[in-house]
Parts: sequence; C-alpha cells; structure tokens
Amino acid sequence: MNTSKKLLIKNTRGVVRGRAACAHGTLVASYNRGMRLLTECGGVKTTIVERSMQRAPVFVFEDAASARAFGRWIDDNFASIKQQAEATTHIGKLVRIQQFAIGPLPHLRFNYSTGDAAGQNMVGKATLAACQRISKAYPGGARYVLSGNMDTDKKHSSINMLLTRGRRVVAEAVIRKDILRDLMGVDTKALFETRQISNAGAFLAGSANNGSHTPNGLAAMFIATGQDVADISESQAAVTYSQLLESGDYYWSVTLTSLIVGTVGRGTSLATQRECLKMLGCQGQDKADKFAEICAGAALAGETSLASAVLSGDWVSSHERLGRHHS
Repeated sequence: MNTSKKLLIKNTRGVVRGRAACAHGTLVASYNRGMRLLTECGGVKTTIVERSMQRAPVFVFEDAASARAFGRWIDDNFASIKQQAEATTHIGKLVRIQQFAIGPLPHLRFNYSTGDAAGQNMVGKATLAACQRISKAYPGGARYVLSGNMDTDKKHSSINMLLTRGRRVVAEAVIRKDILRDLMGVDTKALFETRQISNAGAFLAGSANNGSHTPNGLAAMFIATGQDVADISESQAAVTYSQLLESGDYYWSVTLTSLIVGTVGRGTSLATQRECLKMLGCQGQDKADKFAEICAGAALAGETSLASAVLSGDWVSSHERLGRHHS
C-alpha cells in the first residue's frame, strides 16, 4: 500500500543529536537551515512507493535449455516455494521470484516484504530454506549458490535503482520564491538553471545520484538510530527532480530508490539508538515507514541547503566559519 503524508520538518533533536554521529558543524547547521526552509514553505509531502528486500541465488545447469526448463518449473511451483520460505519467519513474505538467464545459469531474484525490519538476514534464511527444497524437489536435482550477487548486498546497482531494494520513498515540496530568497539568498530561476548544469555533470560522471549529498544526512541518521551503516552504499542512490513553476515557485523532489532501514532488530535496540528513534516517534513496530519518510525529508532538506549555498557563494565560507578545524 502506498502512503502519502505531509511532514513539518523542524530542528528535531533526533537529527541534531547527529552531532554524535556527524562531527561536522557545517553539515548540522546546513541541514537545520534546509529544515527551516521546508517548514516555512509548508512542509514536505512524502510517499512510500514500494517495499522489497531480495536474496538472489543462482542455479547451475549444463546448458541454457536445461536452465530454461528449470525456470518454467520455478513458475509452476511458486506456491510451494513460497510456503517453504515463509516457514522460517513470521514477518517475511515472498512476493515474487524474478528470473535472469545467463548461459546455463538461471539467476533467481527472490523478492520479500519484511515488515519493520530491514530484513537482509531474514530473507537470507528464508531463501536458503527455499533453495534446499527446490534442490530436493526438482527432477534430477539442482545445484545452487545462495547468492549469485544479483541482490547486490552493500553495493550500489542499477537494478536496485529501477526495481527497489528496501523502500522506495519520495519527498517533495514546493519552495516559495520569496522564502527561498529571504532565507537562502538565491533566486528560483537561477537555482533551476544551476540544477540543469549539475544534472549534466552527474550524467557525465556516471553518478548514481544527481543530487548534492544525500549520504551525509543519511549516514548520520543511520549511525544515530542503529541502522547498518554499510547499507548507505545502496541507500544513497537518489534521483532529484525539479520544476520552475509558472508562479516562480520551485517544485523540488528527491526519490530514494533503495532506502534500507528498520525500526526493529539490529542496532535499534541499543540504548542510545533506541532513544534517538523514540525522539523521532519511530521506535518499534509499525514505525519503519515513518522513519523512511523522515529520512527522505531530511535528504531533501540537505539538498535545498547545499544547492543554495553553492549558488550564493556560502559553501566555502560556511565551512571556514563553522568547521571544527581550520587548515
């Protein structure tokens, strides 16, 4: 089910407490400035588009025809495979199995919903049980490797940007031209022109992110709330989209395509991390979507502030003024 909510992003202690997770005074001030801008413009609208976590085993056959026959068997026996996988967990649900054939190797991408857990270990256990069942039940047997690397754990990949790993969440806002000028000292028309330039630069570099710095805020929030920080390699993938409206106001959105977060399990039960989640109203069951929405809103706040700082000329001077050390 999709969700769409309006968030008022203020100087929440849960993010500012990121000083313990992010020892960079300029970044803390910059995110606070972006949050103020978004709040004064009416807040951020957030939408969870999709939820999915994968494990991608690969099976090994003598030739492509044998692999194709195996793939058809997988389709015909999905119900029993699903039953075996879900017997290992009371939360995870096997939604679908995608197939990608390479020579004699059918790569199977198992897609699960995992509730409020990030779920990598959960889906690993479930997929192992499923593969063991497949290996025994398939006529003549089937040899497999539990991960053929198409799940791209802890690594950025185009497939995760397109098909989602974790949560796909959009944060969007309309930035009023007068408030942007008053708080950031920049004009929406100039900001839009600069966005086209930076889009071309990101394309030229082959970047997985056409924004400014989503990993900064996300990494601090991950550390503060007990997430697996290595998941930043996937979670940082972001697509920024903007429009200069006829009114002169500025539509701005950030889509996090592979945001991997949870509010139960892992380090979320540690005392300090649990306290930070409580500050955000995101500790425990039925809170992971809310936390993902806050992550996306914070990412948008950081984008608005840094892009404006680069354009106004405050980027370098703010680091000189607010940095902890001078060099």
